[in-house]
Amino acid sequence: MEISASQVKVFRDKTGLPMMDCKKALVEAGGDEEKALEILRKAGAKTMAGRTDRETESGRIALFTDPQRGVSAMVELLCESAPVSNTEEFILLVNGLAEQLATGSGAATPEELLAQPFPGKPGVTLKQFYDDLVNKIREVFRLTRIVRVEGSCGAYIHHNAAVGVLLPMEGTNLELGKDISMHVASMRPQALSEQDLDPVLVAKERSFVSEQVRAQNAKKPNELIEKIVDGKMKAFFAERTLLNQPFVKDTTKTVAQVCDEGKIKIKKIIHWTLGKVNN
Repeated sequence: MEISASQVKVFRDKTGLPMMDCKKALVEAGGDEEKALEILRKAGAKTMAGRTDRETESGRIALFTDPQRGVSAMVELLCESAPVSNTEEFILLVNGLAEQLATGSGAATPEELLAQPFPGKPGVTLKQFYDDLVNKIREVFRLTRIVRVEGSCGAYIHHNAAVGVLLPMEGTNLELGKDISMHVASMRPQALSEQDLDPVLVAKERSFVSEQVRAQNAKKPNELIEKIVDGKMKAFFAERTLLNQPFVKDTTKTVAQVCDEGKIKIKKIIHWTLGKVNN
């Protein structure tokens, strides 16, 4: 079947793929664009199957919140290069994933999420958009993390989309929840409270501090030494736990004090840094 240059151009504009690939697929499909698109998808999947070992060091974290419905979601989508992560289509994809996770039926795995509809694109699944974009760009993508929170939640995404925070909480002061989420992104606490720290780490630190204090204050009574140790451990907790940290917007108060005043209770920290496992 003869395929006109104008038909190839129209199809190429739709797919963003090389002209010769588009023409070959159209010829094979007898001019049927849907069949040609499926041919291109299969060819692209075969090509990308041999590239799965490539490093994905760039990407974006996206966050979507719907306070009226009381639901929030965050996703992490990785790719190979920074230029790709900043393209309009990649940003559209990662934002679509976060929105669908929050407003849809939910998903336990990335695969379950990808099988769902793309918000605002009738008849298109997230997987179809994902595969078509991979086929067009020819970089490895990895949807590595997804999380959905129901109920009141503080939320913050850094301007570079490389840091995201969700704070499931009790209370309705979402503005304070956002401020504390920004605090988490900046101060990077290891845990919510001292009770949430690894007890082995705490015991090891107290033993080290106690030994150091006793060596420096050998002639002082044991009761005083223990008070000094307690003081140093307080500083240890203030550095590592959210509720004990001085609040960045008012360092005269701890985050716990600010939460009490704002009538909220933080239940958990979800803190992601792109490509790294933290909280």
